[in-house]
Amino acid sequence: MKAKRFLPLPLVRGLALAGVALFSAQAFAAGEVSLYTTREPKLIQPLLDAFNKETGIKVNTVFVKDGLLERVKAEGDKSPADVLMTVDIGNLLDLVSGGVTQPVQSKTLESTIPANLRGADGQWYALSLRDRVLYVEKDLKLEKFTYEELADPKWKGKVCIRSGQHPYNTGLVAAMIAHDGAEATEKWLRGVKANLARKAAGGDRDVARDILGGICDIGIANAYYVGHMKNSAEGTDARKWGDAIKVIRPTFANEKSGGTHVNVSGASVAKHAPNRDNAVKLLEYLVSQPAQALYARANYEYPIRDGVKLDPVVESFGPLKVDPLSLVEIGKLRKQASELVDKVGFDN
Repeated sequence: MKAKRFLPLPLVRGLALAGVALFSAQAFAAGEVSLYTTREPKLIQPLLDAFNKETGIKVNTVFVKDGLLERVKAEGDKSPADVLMTVDIGNLLDLVSGGVTQPVQSKTLESTIPANLRGADGQWYALSLRDRVLYVEKDLKLEKFTYEELADPKWKGKVCIRSGQHPYNTGLVAAMIAHDGAEATEKWLRGVKANLARKAAGGDRDVARDILGGICDIGIANAYYVGHMKNSAEGTDARKWGDAIKVIRPTFANEKSGGTHVNVSGASVAKHAPNRDNAVKLLEYLVSQPAQALYARANYEYPIRDGVKLDPVVESFGPLKVDPLSLVEIGKLRKQASELVDKVGFDN
């Protein structure tokens, strides 16, 4: 009978610890997701913390201010990115056309997000809305407005807006082309330029600042900035700017298809996502009731999901009827929109 051979106790303990370490590493890897985002992390951190608390999945956030597409391309199939998050439909479509995303089929995403606010093949999904609205001097008697009216000569010298080449505005111009055609849009751009109170420049908050300063009476900007301004501390410049204006949600003049123009924040699952399942879980969480409520309270963006309680400031703007035009169609017209902006010398 052969004698039994036993491993030395220290070696047994070492192997056991190694096994536990290996298991722990595997468990950790299964419980994480890497997010590449062009959004300031502090804006979305409350949502990521809530996701981690609910699912136990750790979110590794990488802030990529510029060059998201180029970075993911350079990393290739070794990229650790699972989810790619950005703002503006143009940026989302660039990720898709750049070949760094993959299609995702999810009943949760498809049943929650309207068809015009997601890719038909599941390559991108909108997560929140940014409606392009009219800032109005608070005492001005004006209750409704169409985007086309910005070119009405009665507003000569009374309109403020940021650069026409900013993605927020090229998106609006692209939507105008889709609704009214390129010729009518060029005429409209010339009319809006003639009505400018100052050079098209600055940011959206500057529109409110210049209304307070008496430079202009109206201007086009994103609604969520008003939430930030009106909820700022008493006595701050931002609060003064916010208190100087009211908001009207314009529509396109075409009553059949017109609504308020929106842009989006959104995300895609990366082509080589090492944690694909967790990436899908994160996207599904971001359109859930709790996450959409956090979007609405923390960033004052309009939720993609129906039935979410809004911040009181945003709620005061009244109902949002989203323009049903496909964002993909708008995205395809961005280049033409940019060329028109240059053609009329809008920013000169």
